[in-house]
Amino acid sequence: MIEITPLGKINAVFTAPPSKAHTLRALFIASLAQGKSVLRNALYADDQKVAANSLSEFGAKITRKGDDFVVEGTGGEISAPQKPVFTGMSGVTTRFIVPFAALANGKSTIDGEARMRQRPIKEITDALVPLGVECELSDEGTLPVTVHGGNFEGGKTQLKGSESSQFLSGLLIAAPYTKNGVHVKIDGELKSKPYVDITIECMKSFGVAAVNRQYKEFFAPGKKKYAAREYDIEGDYSSASYFFAAAAVTVGKVRVKNLNPHSKQGDKFFLECIEKMGCAVKYGKDFVEVKGGELRGISVDMANCPDIVPTLAVVAAFTDGKTEILNVGHLAGKESNRIKSVAKNLRECGIVVKDSKDSLEIIGGKPHGADIECFNDHRIAMAFSILGLAVSGVRIMQPEVVSKSYPEFYDELAKGLMAK
Repeated sequence: MIEITPLGKINAVFTAPPSKAHTLRALFIASLAQGKSVLRNALYADDQKVAANSLSEFGAKITRKGDDFVVEGTGGEISAPQKPVFTGMSGVTTRFIVPFAALANGKSTIDGEARMRQRPIKEITDALVPLGVECELSDEGTLPVTVHGGNFEGGKTQLKGSESSQFLSGLLIAAPYTKNGVHVKIDGELKSKPYVDITIECMKSFGVAAVNRQYKEFFAPGKKKYAAREYDIEGDYSSASYFFAAAAVTVGKVRVKNLNPHSKQGDKFFLECIEKMGCAVKYGKDFVEVKGGELRGISVDMANCPDIVPTLAVVAAFTDGKTEILNVGHLAGKESNRIKSVAKNLRECGIVVKDSKDSLEIIGGKPHGADIECFNDHRIAMAFSILGLAVSGVRIMQPEVVSKSYPEFYDELAKGLMAK
């Protein structure tokens, strides 16, 4: 447990950590490429460690050198591991490794932590059946899953797209090593579209072009190979959102360096949201600066940006008026049910919240301190730590969970505050 020390108006400079999404995708793609890739300024958090270990089980050679990952790829020649591959709490690794395992000769078993065993996986195994791949799931339709690899021919398949875009990204990444490529039709609305944009961008950087037809159909060609390369990882807007939120809730000023203003990361949208709430946003060549202002409630569709919902909800607690966060039903399948965990903690802090299956309605006011239950969810811990900069008595009960995506979060927060 740690107690957050409140402060006056923040005036600080922070550095965004490397992008979680870019690092994970580059690890998978480089592991399929022929030759040595260097992933420069790559994030080294729990999910990346799990991904590197899992990919190593299939024959990739991955080492950490300074701030970089060095990946000796397999050229697509992978074989099934002798023992189960453990993906911990990493949703991305789990959803990506299933089609990856379908390329391997033999049977591969994938398993994870208890919460990962509750999270959706059946959609990706169902989508693999028309592509020539048989999978065995638990009786509940969750992990562990056994993938019968070696017959991943490719072809046409379908995904709902409403549970997670990670299923689609995993299929696209593996597709170049199939005979026929993969043609995916999306049934309904695809959630978290920007993450698929990042996947396609990363694939192109390693030499394979996939086609996006208005987020309704996707095609990645077969009989292709990724080309090993040096690849620079940009800064992470999801992690930067906590610092931007600090400027908003303390009515102060924050500059965050190491951010690409032209990034495809969907969580840049956080800046649009807090600008509508009353903050001033300034973009530089490699930084973004936010000044807090008088905050007002907004209504916003967050279907494409689930990771910044807890942060935006914390800012909403300080607004004058009502904030509606809509179209977020897929938050139920994250590290925690983030609709429920956000609502519970805001109520503990004295804020009126109405939650439904796919929305949050937050009545802004004057929150007070409380013990914050993180539900083993890194984004709950970081978001409510920011609330503690503006009110006293906020205690984070599982601060260590930030290691999943941002191990240095509390160090960077303290460093930025000390350097003001």
